[in-house]
Amino acid sequence: MTDSDRATPPTVLDSKRDATRYQVLVEIAARQPAVSQTEIADAIGVTSQAVSDYVRDLVEHGYVEKEGRGRYAVTKEGVDWLISRTDSLEAYLDRVSSDVLGSVEVDAAIAMATVPEGSDVGLVMRDGVLHANPAGGTATAVTVTAAEAGEAVGVADFEGVLDYETGYVTVFPVPAVTDGSSVTPEVLTAARSTESLLAVAGTEAYALATRADEDPDIRFGTADAVAEAAVRGLDVLLVVTADQLPQHTARLRDENIPHEVLDAGDL
Repeated sequence: MTDSDRATPPTVLDSKRDATRYQVLVEIAARQPAVSQTEIADAIGVTSQAVSDYVRDLVEHGYVEKEGRGRYAVTKEGVDWLISRTDSLEAYLDRVSSDVLGSVEVDAAIAMATVPEGSDVGLVMRDGVLHANPAGGTATAVTVTAAEAGEAVGVADFEGVLDYETGYVTVFPVPAVTDGSSVTPEVLTAARSTESLLAVAGTEAYALATRADEDPDIRFGTADAVAEAAVRGLDVLLVVTADQLPQHTARLRDENIPHEVLDAGDL
């Protein structure tokens, strides 16, 4: 990044005095018309005498009007001044977030072997968890911490694309209790592969899993959790009460996650 590309700090950050002046005006705007200088002092961490001096300065510059003892109002000029400084602060923070923080983004991975800080590693997805492989991979990163095998390690400076496929979701609807029909536990057992996670959505779905002696991997927040698991390369069997089916299939379609909806009669 060249000097011309760097974010220029807004004037409100030029000095502590400018920053405090901004804070005082914000507090007056929030508390008007009955303004306690002691409360403002406590809120921003300065003395009451300092607040008094800043209030006098704001009145002299036409940003605040004094309407009586302990009563103040921010003028139009004061509002305009606040807006201009706030806008510049927001723009500055946006640039810091994208240009600075974005360039040092750190993720966590499981070390597949001992790795020192500053090592080049490959990134692989295993069981839905990012792993750091010193032997390399289609995606690479640099470790920002050291770790032993099996420990979490910080990685940054990502390059390349992770080589793995999105998981497959098999959706198995079960009737609501008010429908008067039911599904036998054997049908659920037949539908589940040994490699897939089991997610249940709805009491009827949980009851079926319990009757089939299956222990669900996901029970709550299933629409989000199932999509997240599939995006990370895990296959999922989603057992869902019929009235909750549309919201789950809609989420899978929105995320372009491959899936199919089974019919108990076909098993």
